[in-house]
Formats: sequence, C-alpha cells, structure tokens
Amino acid sequence: MAGVRTQAVAAELKPPAVTISDFDFGIAGEWDHFLVLNPQATPFHSTAWMRALKKTFNYENRSLYAERDGKISGVLPLFLVSNWIVGRCLISTPFADYGGICAEDEESADALVARAVEIGIAEKIGFLELRHKTGKPRPKFHIKDLYVSFATELATEPEAQFKRLPRDTRYMIRKGEKAGLELRSGFEQLPEFYELFTLNWRRFGTPVFSPQWLETLVHEFQGGVDLTMVRANGRPVAGVFSFRFRNTLFPHYSGASPDANTLAANNFIYWELMKSAINQGLRRFDFGRSKKNTGAYQFKSAWNMQVDPLEYQVCMIRRRSPPNFSPANPRFALAADLWSRMPLKATTWLGPHVVRWFP
Repeated sequence: MAGVRTQAVAAELKPPAVTISDFDFGIAGEWDHFLVLNPQATPFHSTAWMRALKKTFNYENRSLYAERDGKISGVLPLFLVSNWIVGRCLISTPFADYGGICAEDEESADALVARAVEIGIAEKIGFLELRHKTGKPRPKFHIKDLYVSFATELATEPEAQFKRLPRDTRYMIRKGEKAGLELRSGFEQLPEFYELFTLNWRRFGTPVFSPQWLETLVHEFQGGVDLTMVRANGRPVAGVFSFRFRNTLFPHYSGASPDANTLAANNFIYWELMKSAINQGLRRFDFGRSKKNTGAYQFKSAWNMQVDPLEYQVCMIRRRSPPNFSPANPRFALAADLWSRMPLKATTWLGPHVVRWFP
C-alpha cells in the first residue's frame, strides 16, 4: 500500500504535460503577454513582427506555442520560406537578428524544437534555422557562428554612462556636438531616412527593403518604434530606426550619408539614443548583431559593450550541408561587389524584389 501511495503522490507532484499547438492570431494577446514576462524575448518574437512579415513578404506562418495547464509556457515564431535561392526552409525569424525559442522551461523548449523538426520533415524542407541569442546545443543541429551581438546594461544617469565609454569614442561624440549637429525624431522623416538607408545597403552589396517594410513596422508596433535623424545645416546625414521592447532599446536599422563619418554623426546619434534610453528608464541597450571582422563590428567594438557569439542552430533535413548565403561566402562575394557598383536607382528598384530571397 505504501508503494501505491508513493506513486500517487509522485503523480500529483509531476508537472502537467506540455502540449504544442499551431499559432493563430486568436491567441496573439496571450503570446505577447508571455513575451513581456520572458527575459529571452525580443521584438522579433512578437506578433507585430509576424504580421509585418506576412503583410510585406507573404511568408507562411508556421509558428508554434507550448502550453502547460492551460497557460503558454513557450513560443517559437517560425516561417516557411520558399524560393530558388534558399529552397524550402523554416526560419525563426526572417530578417531578424534574433529568434528561436522563448520558453520558461527546458521541457517546453524541447517539445517546440521536436515539433518544428516534425513539420520540416512533413513539409520536405531543406533546413530549419533557429536564430537563438543563446540556446543549449542540440543533437543533429549545426552551429552557425557568423555573427556576434553587442549589448550593455545602461547606467542610471547619462554622465555615468559617458564615463564608461572609451576615450576615442568620447572624443568622436564631442566632435559631433561641436559640429552643431541637430537631432530630430518623428516618422515624417521616413522618406529621408530611406534614402540614407538605401545608400548604406548598396555600399554593403546588400539588396534593400521597400519603404513599405518600414511603414508596416511603424504601423504594427504602434508606438514601440522610433525614428531619429541627425541633420547638418538642415540636411539629413544619419538616421536610426529603433525598437523599444521590455526594458531594452534595439537600434536596428541605420542609414548615413557619405560625409557622416567626417562629421562624427554616427557616434553622435548613438550616444543621443543611449541618453534618451536612460532618460526613458530603459535599462539595456542592444546594438544588435554584426559579422565578425567587418566595419560595423569595429565600430560597435568601440563602445565598451559585452560581446557574445550568436550561435544560430541549423538542422539539416533534406539539405546535406549547412546553408551560407552571406556575402562573406566567396560564392556570393562577387554578386555583392557587383551590386555595390550598380546605379543607386537600379538597386533601389531591384532590391525589394531580391531581398525576400535572403531572409
């Protein structure tokens, strides 16, 4: 009898089983509420990002969520992408620095991954890519370590934050201040920002988004995004499109004129964004990802931030080798170089048609 009672007590103490369900927008409120409470969450896990992807690129939403005892215990934003470049693949999350699983326990996380792999097998996809900020190694998943992330905890006062910066960075910020640069915020500047944005992306040899992508993000995030521009004598020279999520500022998209570095406009604008974040009570500044040994990597390295490897995880399902569609891949380096030499009007027109091939 004692053994029976022990088994009964153990059954009562065992947590309820995790169930996995397909996402639908009927549970969008619960999904987003879960993200607010989860420290792993980013704006790229949100239903606003999902809606923007669907409206702009029409990718198929295959997102999943885990439940225990009727409450969400984990989420996995997931999209099916299919084109002649990447083939058929599942990505979490397209066009985002971060993605993958947000879960409150390993059982929920494991169940979400298992279900995503099942979908991949059933859909006969080439690969499944999870863009985790951090995540435990999983059997049969390859690590894609092309990027690192930069982030820092913010001081409670701008003066204390300024003292944390390296001397050379402080010098460049002061240089921008002495240049008489003017700061403006507001989405009426989107057309001007987009012009600078397209200049940057062509210089990097990367196809650019349509302006509708940015407009859709503004609409879907409803107050969770900002656009800040720097002007010299009224002329726009740098701009940053940022997300505010939980207690963190994510400066995500940027654009700059050819003379922005001479004016120290990039140092100036990011410092102003840091000050604004502190004054808003935000506690963290996430500078996003950069490829190792690039100009963006060097620039972000000068801000005394924590640098963490982003170990994206890729599961081969029908594909034999991990995908590498980066310009760092020699197969794409020539195409990137040619793109950077094309007329700006041509890349601005072609970019929105091509960028959806490289999510």
